[in-house]
Amino acid sequence: MPCSEDTRSYDYLIVGGGPAGSACAARLAAAFPQRQIALLETGPAKASWLSRMPIAVAALVPWRNRHNYAFRTVPQPGLNGKRGLQPRGRGLGGSSLINAMIYLRGQSEDYDSWEKNGADGWGWNQVLPIFKEMECNTRGANTWHGDSGPWKVADLEIPSSCTQAFVAAGVESGIEFNADFNGAHQAGVGLYQVTQHNGQRFNAAQAFLKPQPQNLKILTGVQVTRVLIVEGRATGVELADGRRFSTRREVVLCAGVYGTPQLLMLSGIGPADHLHSLGIRVHKDCPEVGKNLQDHVDITISRAVDDKGLLGLVPSLLPQLLTGLLSYLKRRAGLLSTNVAEAGAFVSTRPETSRPDVQFHFCVGIVDEHGRRIHAKRGFSVHICGLRPKSRGLVRLQSADPRHPPLIDPHYLSEPEDLQTLVDGIRIARKLLLAPSMSKYSGRSLHGLERLEGEELRAAIRLHADTIYHPVGTCRMGSDPSAPLDPQLRLRGIAGLRVADASVMPTLISGNTQVPCAMIGVRAAMFIQQEEYQHGD
Repeated sequence: MPCSEDTRSYDYLIVGGGPAGSACAARLAAAFPQRQIALLETGPAKASWLSRMPIAVAALVPWRNRHNYAFRTVPQPGLNGKRGLQPRGRGLGGSSLINAMIYLRGQSEDYDSWEKNGADGWGWNQVLPIFKEMECNTRGANTWHGDSGPWKVADLEIPSSCTQAFVAAGVESGIEFNADFNGAHQAGVGLYQVTQHNGQRFNAAQAFLKPQPQNLKILTGVQVTRVLIVEGRATGVELADGRRFSTRREVVLCAGVYGTPQLLMLSGIGPADHLHSLGIRVHKDCPEVGKNLQDHVDITISRAVDDKGLLGLVPSLLPQLLTGLLSYLKRRAGLLSTNVAEAGAFVSTRPETSRPDVQFHFCVGIVDEHGRRIHAKRGFSVHICGLRPKSRGLVRLQSADPRHPPLIDPHYLSEPEDLQTLVDGIRIARKLLLAPSMSKYSGRSLHGLERLEGEELRAAIRLHADTIYHPVGTCRMGSDPSAPLDPQLRLRGIAGLRVADASVMPTLISGNTQVPCAMIGVRAAMFIQQEEYQHGD
């Protein structure tokens, strides 16, 4: 039966409507048509027209807006004291509302490593079927892909001529061509597939929450401020307006890598000394909540190039935009359907590295300081990030007031190996950009990264590097007792409380994180389903 407007008691409460929360809610609703489920999301219900238009990622990421929290880190010593930007999605669909829509899963070894190190049941053979089940790929079904799932995956309509030159140059520089980064192996250079349908962004809420299940109540514009805990059990949640919602079974936190540890700590679950210092009653001393923060640090080589296949704030772009708008309105194709980050590569920086440890994103415009620093020039950018960083950061509360954003301290480049990986990645990118197919796009290099060496290069990296938006790990799962979550994503020491989002990842996957987050949401629902069947409920 549909949930009534005034119902405040549900079988399952899901907090957060990003990829994980949307997928978890849909799976639970389908598995238990007799149960009442509520999904609570702070942001808006509907995606704006800017969010739906792929090219508008360039406007959504740099600034705080209705779909972007745009958090800032504390000053980072590894980045010359910079306070880095941390875009995070807000609204049904979460960060899938503002990202570059890149469809990636990571490497099979990422998941096998999780299992080997204590996340029982999370190996590649266990997660691949879920990835395939979620996917509706325009290329069709095969060993690696599905074509009947809810999330639309497609090739870009018309990649830029410069994008195609980048891929050709990669092959010329010795990198193998890879037509499918989610296929038999990840290594190589090629075009990204995207979560797009008919030229428009296809976010996680569209994928999993439409049509809305009858037994799922979706509440937007509501901020959960804490989980209610009675005698060691989660019994519901409290909202900023003072309302309370109770659960007959479980609360599932899907509030993200920053929102979930913040909510746990506000609820009295986290490092006891930190909570005591803020006057928060401790329900569970859990020192690792908020720790283990990992992120892909990114450095960008950008060139100003006067070519009509590239974007830039120049007068000659206006007629292209007008033509592109007509094409977009008529056929959902053309210039406005680009995700900007059209191509990429996965490379190994050392011969002894058995699998890629660096990822490139090729963007058909200059992206400087996340696009916050404007250049009135056409051009392109090659983003270079180390895939498996050693640096570890943390999230803490800045106050007991839930209206204050959390303190985010990624400890970027605190481990020397992470800096060296970026140095090595830049050298590979330089070689690619010198290949014949890129000769037409020589242009003027920004920031000097193409010519610097030694300590000058390291200093330039520290000056210009920042996130490429893949933070994870702040509420990790594992079999060891210090892990906040067990491998079924249950919080240790508090009954009826589970977590399902990027925070559960023990280590960062080798790629973009939106699709793995949805997989985690589905698995959480599956664990709940299995437990209900085992208990005969």
